[in-house]
Formats: sequence, structure tokens, C-alpha cells
Amino acid sequence: MPDLSPSSPAEAYAALLQGNARFVSGDRLHPNQDADRRSELAPRQRPFAVLFGCSDSRLAAEIIFDRGLGDLFVVRTAGHVAGAEALGSVEYGIKVLGAPLVVVLGHDSCGAVTAAAEAVLGGTAPAGYIGDVVERVIPSVLAARAQGDDGIDRFVDEHIRRSVDGLVGRSALLADEVAAGRCAVVGLSYRLAGGTVKRVAAHGLPEEANGTRSA
Repeated sequence: MPDLSPSSPAEAYAALLQGNARFVSGDRLHPNQDADRRSELAPRQRPFAVLFGCSDSRLAAEIIFDRGLGDLFVVRTAGHVAGAEALGSVEYGIKVLGAPLVVVLGHDSCGAVTAAAEAVLGGTAPAGYIGDVVERVIPSVLAARAQGDDGIDRFVDEHIRRSVDGLVGRSALLADEVAAGRCAVVGLSYRLAGGTVKRVAAHGLPEEANGTRSA
């Protein structure tokens, strides 16, 4: 059974990667999903990671990382765009609940990134609040194109990278936690068909903190 309460950014990251490896191989443990765990958590929660991910129905965090009740504090928006509500939720997860790791989880063939790329080419974003989401992703598409990158998955990686940088850049609270070594932020890209994750960007997490990373 894996460590149920990782206390450092590196330990939390390793626990997630180990869980993802189990998910990919089919050897899942389904930890912390029984009645005892449910009763244990009733008075309080202390998740070991904040998962800020895309709302895509195929990105169910507890399944992808083989975790259970109370392990992950999950915040999800289409295209993992970060408005005030999302930023406040991330800050709550690290400052109030004490999670030592924030994960930005994007994925290949992302619909929001695809729509942003189409808006760049066509010059028009979708109507309604969908357009607001797309407009927040467009800068990532433009930045990737400026670097000579093309293709949705390249745009996805750039959007994950900019999301990681944006969390630390916009949240002084998160930046202070990262600077103090109490928290790290890592961006992962999930492959829908294979179920694996790859590391795209990080703040406060050394390159050697790879655990049993899937790629």
C-alpha cells in the first residue's frame, strides 16, 4: 500500500506517478475507497495534492492516479483556465488544507485548445461564455506559434506551461509557499489513449524528483 499522506512536494509527486503507473498497467490498488476511510475523513480533510485540471470527462483525477477519498483536492475548468474562483480554490488547498503539491493537468486533443487554435485562424471566438474560455487559451496558442510550434498537442503543452507559470505569477500566496519549499507546482500532460502523463513544467520541483514517471 502506498504512503497515504505524503508530506513533501517530492513525496506527493512520486505518489501520483506511482498511482498513474498502476492505472496504466491495470494493477490498481483503489486505496482509501472503503467505509473506514469515509468515516475517518468525516471530521476533516488533508489532501496531499491540489489537482487543477481540465474539465474533460476523461480526466477523472482519482482514477488516473489511483487514489481515493481525501487524497486530492480537485479544481477543474474547461481548458484549465484560472479565474478568481479557481485561483482561490487552489490557494485554499495549499494554505488551509496544507497540500504540498499543485498539479496542472492538461491533455492531448484538448477541445478548448482546439477551439482557441480555430479562433486564431478564423479570427472569431465562439459566442457566450464558451468564448470567454477560448479567449483565455488563445495567448498560449499565439505564444506557441511565435516559437514555431504547430499542432494541437504543441499548443496544449504551451498552455500547460503558461498555466503553471500563471498560477505562481498571479498568486503571491502560492509563490511564497513555493519559495519557502513547502509547495511545488507541476504541469502534466495526459495521453487519452495510453493513460500516461508526462511532465511539461514545474516550479519548486527538481528534475530528479521523477519517481516512477510514466511518459
